[in-house]
Amino acid sequence: MQQVVIVGAGHAGFQCCASLRQEGFDGAIVLVGDEAGLPYQRPPLSKAYLLAKASASDLHFRPERFFEEQRVQRVQGRVELIDRAAQRVVLTSGQAIAYDHLVIATGSSPRRMRVEGADLEGVMSLQTLADADRLRERMADSRRAVVVGAGFIGLEFASVARALGLEVTVLDVADRALARAASPHSAQAVAASHEGRGTRLRFGCGVTALESREGRIAAVRTADGETLPADLVVVGIGAEPRTQLAAQAGLAVDNGIRVDAQLLSSDPAISAIGDVAAFPDSVSGRHIRLESVQNAGDQARSVAARLAGKTVAHGPVPWFWSDQGELKLQIAGLRAADDAHVVLRDAASSAATVLCIREGRLAAVETLNRAGDHMLARRLLAKGVALSEEEARAPGFQLKALA
Repeated sequence: MQQVVIVGAGHAGFQCCASLRQEGFDGAIVLVGDEAGLPYQRPPLSKAYLLAKASASDLHFRPERFFEEQRVQRVQGRVELIDRAAQRVVLTSGQAIAYDHLVIATGSSPRRMRVEGADLEGVMSLQTLADADRLRERMADSRRAVVVGAGFIGLEFASVARALGLEVTVLDVADRALARAASPHSAQAVAASHEGRGTRLRFGCGVTALESREGRIAAVRTADGETLPADLVVVGIGAEPRTQLAAQAGLAVDNGIRVDAQLLSSDPAISAIGDVAAFPDSVSGRHIRLESVQNAGDQARSVAARLAGKTVAHGPVPWFWSDQGELKLQIAGLRAADDAHVVLRDAASSAATVLCIREGRLAAVETLNRAGDHMLARRLLAKGVALSEEEARAPGFQLKALA
């Protein structure tokens, strides 16, 4: 194998470059990204960067010299098509780059609202550094912000906006915060924290239209007839995998690029990693797609090891985190809606651990300001420990008892 081409310069794409060299791969590496500048971390965009506690250069994975020393060729541009027969990618500029193996790490795109006024100035999403720069500028001239979507991104932005003194209202069609991401207990704790800082939360509430004044956002109309004045609207209603290239190339696509346990697509010369990859869950066997930095990095390392000649299968315990003001929510494993939930509370603080139990085994663990329990949970889940609901509810039970 002489040349590996990686399309997408986010967490997955960068980590694949770095891991290929760490694994001893000595061939050529080409990293194609459609953003100017060095590859950078995205999680701080909705936290430290918006608060001006981190600069753009602080976000860089590595300085310029890293790519020179590791012989990684960076190409700025957008890939227009994958020519599988000739094993090359073609950019919109017309440049063609040959590959012996192609890694698709194109990530996902923020889902757009499909209502009147969704394209108004001041209606924004938060995914890229450019998005964050526009948001910082807009927040400086805003007094009232409406957030559509009470998921991680929406609530993290709401926390920052309140810290900067904006009036904030969060809307979500679900009946609670973090409806798809966390248990009711963790969601309630996060919601209470936001409300305690003055954020207004409205659930079971959709958006019917966005109103303008001189071409700029002026108000949000809700399904129940309320009109909320807004100088800024941030949309965080999920993301869609960027599968267009793969679909055009005839690869199997189903809520992401469908890959096997080795993260290989339906073409053995092409792998897919990160947000865009739909891979077999080692627990359920179903193909799932995870949008997390941890998953992007782990899958990148797995593919790099395979391309360097090692036999590996992707199957680490998924984990996530979100900073919500004074609360740090960390999740290990994947919960299901019908899991039994046992809450281990700290009577003296807001700290808590939520055990998600399924068929006599520990399936997932959520922690609020309990980093130690989170790290322990990741080890326990990797072992597949047994735990009944009765055992977990026993007086004085603590997670460390399972160690």
